[in-house]
Amino acid sequence: MSISAGTRQSFYLRHERAILGSAMVLLALLAWEGLERGWWADALRPLLGESAERLQLERIFISSPTLVASAAFRMFFVTGEIWRDIAWSSLGYGLGLVLAIAIGNPLGLAAGWYRRFSYAIDPFLTALNATPQVAFLPLIVVWVGTGLGARVLIIVLLAVLPIAINARAAVRTTDPRLIKVAASFGAGDVRLFRTIILPSAVPFLLAALRLAIGRGMIGVVVGEIYGSAAGIGAMISQAGSRFQTDKVFVGVLTIVAAGMILIEIVQRIERRVEAWRPPIQV
Repeated sequence: MSISAGTRQSFYLRHERAILGSAMVLLALLAWEGLERGWWADALRPLLGESAERLQLERIFISSPTLVASAAFRMFFVTGEIWRDIAWSSLGYGLGLVLAIAIGNPLGLAAGWYRRFSYAIDPFLTALNATPQVAFLPLIVVWVGTGLGARVLIIVLLAVLPIAINARAAVRTTDPRLIKVAASFGAGDVRLFRTIILPSAVPFLLAALRLAIGRGMIGVVVGEIYGSAAGIGAMISQAGSRFQTDKVFVGVLTIVAAGMILIEIVQRIERRVEAWRPPIQV
């Protein structure tokens, strides 16, 4: 029995995001594999002549998807050497992200609600937002050394700003009519926060968490590259100094996969939260 065109089109529309994304990833992997194996140099040599040799890159510089996959299989399932680095990085990342959430959310919500408090901390938030927090890393190493504390602190510095700024914006964009109605019935600050501010702020806080996840990943790598003896960042640094390009890509792709999984989890939570929100009337 043949599948009708309407059924195929319906299937495509339901899975369009996954189909297009997968197709582009496969094309990128194919192009990458061809660079290492010299496929594109051989194919374009009749047109470009000797200059086509520039398209054939050495393995030491770029590796290839098959070599990276082989190295990943070995590191995950044969030697298991990467698991210790993953555990070490996960510990610092988890602590840093939790601290950033615990600091950024109350700070931003309070700044959005209390005008004078917002005026007091706004110069610090603006200055930190305009400053690359990685520049503080030498000072952090001097203050707390190169161990777990330094990595946690740099992750907090990178992740706390989007959380605090979005939390402040969430309070300021709350419908003032709801606040006035609740206040007219004698609701205090605590009740206003619990029943109006926090529910309306949830989408902003989740969006901030997605940003913090990515910035925290940067903090993990930077902190470990700078002076850690273990972790994914340290593994990337050590492999790069030995020209082990395949191991470098394994470390990078491991971080990418972890970040994508965490962001997808947050996005699913966002979709569940948005289900009960009324549609915006235009």
